[in-house]
Amino acid sequence: MEEITLKVNGISCEHCIKTVTNAVNALSGVFNVTVDLKNRTVKVEYNSELVTTATIKCKIEEQGYDVYV
Repeated sequence: MEEITLKVNGISCEHCIKTVTNAVNALSGVFNVTVDLKNRTVKVEYNSELVTTATIKCKIEEQGYDVYV
């Protein structure tokens, strides 16, 4: 299992948390998603054999947020 923490610009409320969490959790190979509203980060635990960090980043960006590694 791998873990990555991404900086995400634009997360500002509970709706944002739910949107990002649901989108990333829908990816095959993702085990856990934790959104930190205060620090504007998203921590993802995932199986790197099933999903890549690029795919995770893209999924968050598809929801309308800017992602920085």
